[in-house]
Amino acid sequence: MRMGIWFLKLAALYFLIGVSMGLLMEIMEDHSLAGAHAHINLLGWASMGLFGFIYILFPKASETLLAKLHFWLYNVSFPLFMLGLSFFLAGNTSLTVLLMIFPNLLVLSVILFVINMFINLKAEDVAHLLKKSETTSI
Repeated sequence: MRMGIWFLKLAALYFLIGVSMGLLMEIMEDHSLAGAHAHINLLGWASMGLFGFIYILFPKASETLLAKLHFWLYNVSFPLFMLGLSFFLAGNTSLTVLLMIFPNLLVLSVILFVINMFINLKAEDVAHLLKKSETTSI
């Protein structure tokens, strides 16, 4: 479950970064970094938030080596990918090497997540969650 909590905390941080970036682009009337802004909101806020909820709902999957590799590879590659993308969109190609390496590592981390889901997520885990929610009253 710890992986899930960390993914949620980092997702919240990326949400703040994405919203702040959008506000600054509006204030400056310069939307040249809109691609990076969109990636931060989708891959940082939305995807990481979903990873977090999935790992919290299915703690068995969050305790695997695949989950740990997914977490660290994603969280190393994503900010470096965004740095390279931001420089590139701003017209500075000095960090283009980051765009050659880190998007691929990000995809690899997602592949690890998918493998983890196929190996460690079972129908009985979902059935157990649904049964648990039926017996819980508000």
